[in-house]
Amino acid sequence: MSYAAAKTITTDEIPVIDVYTLRSGDYKLKQEVAQKLRQAAEGIGFFYINNHRIPSQLIQQAYVATQKFFQQPLGWKNQLKINPNHHGFLAVGQAKMEKAKRVDLKESFVWGLDLPEGHPDITEENPFLGRNQWPSQMPEFRAAVYPFFEAGLECGRDMMRAFALSLDLPEETFLQATNQPIARSSVIYYPPHPSDLGETQFGVAPHTDYGCLTLLWQDSVGGLEVQTRQGEWVTAHPLENTLVVNVGDLLSRWTNNAFQSTLHRVINRKSIERYSMVIAWDPNFETWVDPAEVFPEAESVQYAPVQCGEYVLSRFDASFSYRKAAQSA
Repeated sequence: MSYAAAKTITTDEIPVIDVYTLRSGDYKLKQEVAQKLRQAAEGIGFFYINNHRIPSQLIQQAYVATQKFFQQPLGWKNQLKINPNHHGFLAVGQAKMEKAKRVDLKESFVWGLDLPEGHPDITEENPFLGRNQWPSQMPEFRAAVYPFFEAGLECGRDMMRAFALSLDLPEETFLQATNQPIARSSVIYYPPHPSDLGETQFGVAPHTDYGCLTLLWQDSVGGLEVQTRQGEWVTAHPLENTLVVNVGDLLSRWTNNAFQSTLHRVINRKSIERYSMVIAWDPNFETWVDPAEVFPEAESVQYAPVQCGEYVLSRFDASFSYRKAAQSA
């Protein structure tokens, strides 16, 4: 595959950061890690973390369940078709990144926080807390993947506390409303990418992530590529026992552009299937993302306040066909 060239880099060109001590009571150790995270967030905006406290057995059981899910017939998966809460199955053709020329060559299954029927926080105004669509024909699927999501939520909180520390802010600055987060998790399948699909076809086209923070587990196939500050595309190799973490657009806004939300893409250049598992970490829907509150003494504030949930929904409207269809109905 000759198009969309990317430079193969050594594994130390994207930082690998040990985050184990973020849950220690030692402020000095936490601050040392926090400064490493800040340096990465202000630089390329991507980094790997190890010793992230998501147990390897949770990752492995979720991975096995992910493979089994996507191996089911398309008609079976379409019974779980994505709903207005952005929970469920997205087939090839239902996701297209903003400004991309073609739809993404991937399938995905998305869920959010599990809340009981009739929970008072499930409202039309906050669709992210609506009904998940777990496959009744595969009851073991939820039991396999949901613990990965729960552990990822805690890992995301660790990152956000560390980012606050790194900026000399109170640890809970970015966590003031996270009891009902609109965080989403997804498992993703990328088929092999035939070379005859042309030069505008990607597994996921170049994009920045919408929310605050993304935590990614990827299998050994590879395909994630990141654009450097110099505009060069480089490979983000799969590294065993790590997660890839990247800053999203909301966190970039929240830090008044101090942290970088970086373009990235996926191309499955190999002749085998690729799988990944993602936690898109965000706080509660009603959280106001206002850089002026975080940096009241800043000489120039780049962004007006936005409500977390409303902003993410606006980005969904531009990227997912089911939302465009609902708006035009």
